[in-house]
Amino acid sequence: MSRWSVVVPAKRLVAAKTRLRPLTAGPGGDHRALVLALLADTVAAALACDRVGSVVVVTDEPASAELAGDLGATAVADEPDRGLNPALEHGARRSGNTHVAALSSDLPALRPQELAAALAAAEAAPRCFVADAQGTGTTLLTAAGVPLHPRFGRGSAHAHEIEGAVRLTGAWPGLRRDVDVPADLRAVLGLGAGPCTTGLVRASPLLASRIGTAR
Repeated sequence: MSRWSVVVPAKRLVAAKTRLRPLTAGPGGDHRALVLALLADTVAAALACDRVGSVVVVTDEPASAELAGDLGATAVADEPDRGLNPALEHGARRSGNTHVAALSSDLPALRPQELAAALAAAEAAPRCFVADAQGTGTTLLTAAGVPLHPRFGRGSAHAHEIEGAVRLTGAWPGLRRDVDVPADLRAVLGLGAGPCTTGLVRASPLLASRIGTAR
């Protein structure tokens, strides 16, 4: 069984998850806390996966780097500073592993066993990916013995597929559901989000009320 290094990108908090700001705008809202909660639950799930040997968080955000270290992950600076895909390639190189997986930072309903199943399936081809719930984005990209070659961004599922990555399918709802808009947050809470995200929503009447009416 291969032990994978998982690379998680984390933007600076001021620029992260801007489409979720309607949920946190106003008295009692804390956008930074929400972004960090999503990251914490994602990293914790990856670290708890028995096929994962290490988690590398690529970030220039001090709070995210501190969080990663507290959880047991390794934080590395985004030295390329040229966007998401160069950051992931940098993290893959820094991992020092031949088996590398790029994982979205906003998967708070991810279960370790889902990630383990996807990584086991990824042993079948040099490069594989898991599409998001809409089928157009990518939440997981794997590379075994070859460069990661990430193409995250709009239409990334198609971009990864046409470049030879194999689309993986499985019953992995937490792995597929990233959080970009308010409705996504409601969806992951329905799936059963991790303790940081769930606890933050329960402690925030503002978030709880807005998630209930978000469309």
